[in-house]
Amino acid sequence: MARLPQHIGIIPDGNRRWAQEKGLQKEEGYRYGLSAGLSMLRAAKRRGIRELTYYGFTADNCKRPKEQVRSFSQACVQAAELIAAEGVSLSVIGNTQSPCFPAALLPYADLSKRTDNEAMRVNLLVNYSWEWDIKNGFRSHNVPRIDLVIRWGGMCRLSGFLPVQTVYSDICVLPELWPDFKQSQFEKALAWYRRQDVTLGG
Repeated sequence: MARLPQHIGIIPDGNRRWAQEKGLQKEEGYRYGLSAGLSMLRAAKRRGIRELTYYGFTADNCKRPKEQVRSFSQACVQAAELIAAEGVSLSVIGNTQSPCFPAALLPYADLSKRTDNEAMRVNLLVNYSWEWDIKNGFRSHNVPRIDLVIRWGGMCRLSGFLPVQTVYSDICVLPELWPDFKQSQFEKALAWYRRQDVTLGG
């Protein structure tokens, strides 16, 4: 049987670069990534992936211009609504005490309400910081180890993405920008994952 990751982390990078290439303002790129996120979720469900974690935005991202902050915050709220409508168990993880955390996402931020009998679990990191996570008693402790991280946009870094859960993750970097997502890119990442050697430190 082909090796299949149970938990995949998604770093949807390249929204601003995509917007600039299309002659748009940088902040306009985020809303174009919404359909990509939904397509990714549906592709993962068809493949039998049990859990997905999306990187929404980091605490550091909130240092960007106000127009961009407003745009990616709104996009995360819309993403949560689209994801929840897919019949999955959605949890939002991030610093809810910060003014950068969208109030509309507070109902999804209580991880203690999660159950293990859902067909698929989805996590959305919003206003997330690895320092906040660790210093506040490992707030993401209910999120299991990530088998595969897929990063769009060509950048070879994790950008603080769940450092504990990714300690043994395979990391596949794709050159395509996130709004240009196609299922073939996801399948390419799965094929790459199957070729990796599993050691877990051994």
